[in-house]
Amino acid sequence: MPLLGGIRPPIAVLCVLVLALAGLTVKVLGPGKEAAAPKAVLSSQQYFAEDGAIALRASVDERVADLERTAAALSEGPSVKPGRVLSDLSRAYQKWTGTTVLDLESGDVVAARGETIPLAWLDKDVLTGGRALKPRMVRLETGDVRLMTMAVLDWRDRPQQLLIASSSLSVPAINLGPFRSMAVVTEKGEVLATAGFDRAEALDSEQERKELAFLHKEMSRLAGIAAERTEQHPVSAKEPGSRGYPGVSGSLVGDAYNGRVSTAGYASLASSDPEGKKSVAAGLGLTVVALLPVVEQQASDQGRELYGLAAAGVLVLLGLLAAAVLWATVQRPLLRLFLESRRLARGDLTRPVTVPRRGEAARIGAALERLRRRLAHGDDGAGSAGAPRRRIRIGGRGPLLLTGALLLVWCVPVGLLLNRTDGSVSIPATMVDDQRDRTDLIADRLRRALNEAQADLVSTSHLIGSADAGAADRVLEEALVKHSRYRALYVVDADGRVGARAGADPHDWNRDEDLPLVRVSGKGGKVPVIQAGAPVKAAKGEEGGTLVGEIRVEFLNSLLTRPGLGEVRVVDSEGLTLASSGGFLAFEELPRETLTDLVRAGGMRVGAGPVENGLLIREGKGVTVAAAAPFSGGGVTADIGWTVVSWQDAKRFQIAAYEREDRSVLAGMLGLAAIILSLGWIHLVVVRPLRALATSAENLADGDLKTVLYPRYQDEVGAVVRSLELLRQQAQAHRHNQARRSAEPRPDGR
Repeated sequence: MPLLGGIRPPIAVLCVLVLALAGLTVKVLGPGKEAAAPKAVLSSQQYFAEDGAIALRASVDERVADLERTAAALSEGPSVKPGRVLSDLSRAYQKWTGTTVLDLESGDVVAARGETIPLAWLDKDVLTGGRALKPRMVRLETGDVRLMTMAVLDWRDRPQQLLIASSSLSVPAINLGPFRSMAVVTEKGEVLATAGFDRAEALDSEQERKELAFLHKEMSRLAGIAAERTEQHPVSAKEPGSRGYPGVSGSLVGDAYNGRVSTAGYASLASSDPEGKKSVAAGLGLTVVALLPVVEQQASDQGRELYGLAAAGVLVLLGLLAAAVLWATVQRPLLRLFLESRRLARGDLTRPVTVPRRGEAARIGAALERLRRRLAHGDDGAGSAGAPRRRIRIGGRGPLLLTGALLLVWCVPVGLLLNRTDGSVSIPATMVDDQRDRTDLIADRLRRALNEAQADLVSTSHLIGSADAGAADRVLEEALVKHSRYRALYVVDADGRVGARAGADPHDWNRDEDLPLVRVSGKGGKVPVIQAGAPVKAAKGEEGGTLVGEIRVEFLNSLLTRPGLGEVRVVDSEGLTLASSGGFLAFEELPRETLTDLVRAGGMRVGAGPVENGLLIREGKGVTVAAAAPFSGGGVTADIGWTVVSWQDAKRFQIAAYEREDRSVLAGMLGLAAIILSLGWIHLVVVRPLRALATSAENLADGDLKTVLYPRYQDEVGAVVRSLELLRQQAQAHRHNQARRSAEPRPDGR
């Protein structure tokens, strides 16, 4: 029967979907592809490299900002001898290996300190044009590469001078753990600096020395590959930065040695930061590579071939059974009705109609038989008008429900019961170590940002000390525009009164000398008030005030947002929340007592100070990886008592056990989608029109010859409707003929 619609296509589609799902089941529930290292470990190395790139970018940008801030502060005051400039600079910052002051008018070196800075690289392009005074990488005679940072000293009573500071492009001072190493690589693949390989002197055995040499070789080889890949644009790269990282990043798998395979993550220096400022470090073309040898993963999916085949076989069996049910209860009776109705419409009224046993097809078949008898025996329908109708509540929906139940027998166990995990899932120790080390890196990044904020206030306070009230307001407004980390800037005098101000409404500042320069207030309010202060030098005989900057909580939140760490919070010494990567209430407690205990343990002093801690929490059927890193290091925030704590559900890791569970859920959901698609299709194009057709056929059999039947579908149901319309017309013509014969006079005159 040349019919394109109807019952056949959805049943065929159901069979095709079942077979396709069976093939997918063999693939996803069978053995996975053997990898040398888990995907979770590779993703973690990528995140670690991104964190290192962010730290290096911040370090380079901080050097540039410090030098520019110092030069601007010096230029605003009275002229200072070049030697004094370098002396004060070395006392304030210990980040430069050498400094030089160059007279721009004569080209002579007027002061130098530290290592000798070569000047052959200085040309017109360095001082003019679009890249004027931008940092440059310069190779020394010793072969080492230095980053040259420049700023102009501009006094009114002397010619302009160029302040040059040289610093090494070293790996950021972050915790790498016991086995990880990190390198800074140029765009040509040259390794400029490394960290983590400094344990060579502590190696006792020849085997350990060979392994270290192997790692050196791997770092050089993988660094070249990483530099080549990071030359791509982030938009067109196959491996763009993870979840919003503006640079190019990815992971690599190297060779194996002594049962351990080298894994590496790489990331190019991105061009933006949380404050929205353009980064000068991004133009250097540098890439950070993090290398970590991990134990080579052993295949744990042996014997799962039959596992996937068995699940697929059960699905095929149930799918064939479901198709057979639809064929026997829906397709076959409908095709039989089509043939019977067409036979009657052609005038073959001798053979009784074969009536199906159940459903709407039975109602239509019974109506066809009544119509046949009326047309064949001349019955006008009076005797059959009162015949009882076959009322069936379920009708054609019953086979659909049975078919759906058969397929759900496979979908529900596979999606909800198969490959389920619990709290005993094995989590690689590398994931716990990475959570700890990355949390410590976030803590160091946050500490440096707060130290830099306070240093900006110190620099601004020098400009305010010698300015009048109006000029002080302008200085604060300019500083607020330049540094979006502040929500308000204001000067507080000795009596606590606010003088010059810019930004939002100020809060009270406690001048207690025992309090740190960076502090928190506003407890009990909706938002923590984080303040940083710097003393303002006043004229002789006057008492100086304090320049206070209120740091936006949103700025701190942006520093905490990193992929692969879960939820990250900053808590004070009492464990109360000050900032978070997600939503939080001001000064709320941590959601778990275990996390509070972890923060207390991290705050305990061990040796020189507090240390970071990592923890694997198993509660019920869930597994959580958590870490806490207290503030440590230098600066005004070293002893502030804050701790960065992070935690995430281990189900986010790309571990084989969780991947099998996800694949099982996916298979069950795909099976459910196939059920809804196929059975919904059959219900819309067959069952629902068939129910309406059954009512029309029974009305026609009861004697309703006035209602015209219009076929709406070009399928089996539409064909039956057309046949019924022909039968209606025949019955109507038959009734008219009978009425006309009754009205004609008979030959005997009666």
